[in-house]
Amino acid sequence: MATIKEVAKRTGLSPSTISRVINNHPYVDDDKRRTVLAAMDELGYVPNSSARRLRGQKTNTIAVIISRIVNPFFSHLVDSMEKIAGEKGYQLILCDSRLDSKREIEHLKLLKTKQVDGIIMASMQNKWAELEPFTKYGPIIACNEYDSDAIMPTVKCDQKLGGYLGAKHLIERGHTKIAYAGGADRIELTYDRKQGFMKALEEHGLSVKEDWNFISYYGIEDGKSIFQRIYAMTDKPTAIFAGGDEVAAGIIQEAKRFGCRVPEDLAVVGYDNQPIADLIDPGITTIEQPINMMGSRAMELMVDMIKHKRKGKAQTEMLPLQLIIRQST
Repeated sequence: MATIKEVAKRTGLSPSTISRVINNHPYVDDDKRRTVLAAMDELGYVPNSSARRLRGQKTNTIAVIISRIVNPFFSHLVDSMEKIAGEKGYQLILCDSRLDSKREIEHLKLLKTKQVDGIIMASMQNKWAELEPFTKYGPIIACNEYDSDAIMPTVKCDQKLGGYLGAKHLIERGHTKIAYAGGADRIELTYDRKQGFMKALEEHGLSVKEDWNFISYYGIEDGKSIFQRIYAMTDKPTAIFAGGDEVAAGIIQEAKRFGCRVPEDLAVVGYDNQPIADLIDPGITTIEQPINMMGSRAMELMVDMIKHKRKGKAQTEMLPLQLIIRQST
């Protein structure tokens, strides 16, 4: 870990000037402040008292970044991680980005300030260019969400295949008017899922009307809103692929309230195979992701990197998906 003297040597400024910058002293030239901050970043200098106490030590703590703490997918994923972490002598802290790229960066700073030994990113709101600088402070692993440009271990599922399986199933059920609901296209996972969905439609000469394309929808209330919009349409889809079981459940719940029959009037496919998919009536046809396997494997990789001080490299573990057919289709 770098010292104030090393920062002073890099900048050509005195240690006292470096100290004033660190302590946000008001009487420091702006150019000097920028020079010092840049050197601190380049050298990995951490002006944090707890970090100084932890030089050469481990915290035995791993951070997990998620995007929506209310999403049951993440609770099951983190639970599987915690089991492995506990067995290996580590504890977890949970960081919710709330789909905010700036919040995600703040969570990543936990690694820079040596408050955690490593970070597992189950959600990814920033591109690799923004994430890469933090890898010099410790191991980072992608789990669930991913960036194909990233040079770090990744545990994920084939999302293009997932989208393809869902759409193909609806087409095989005789549907030609199929709507799509998913997360933000800027996220590679949801973009790939949509690409797989579109591929299945294109193979059968089908397309999605603009009105049937619902982007950045995540929860049960979102699902209700989607159904209300569909119900008000003159030209309605007869089926919908929802990129999450919560959204699918909201669609089904609202359809029942409006007297719309599922699957006779509207067939619904979800994603993840969360418990709600089997509890709601009718049960949700969904794409099952091996959530427990995903979380366990990511934690095993993280602990191995920490213990053996392994550098992150571009390696991907692809886990299997499968279609679970229930009454909603």
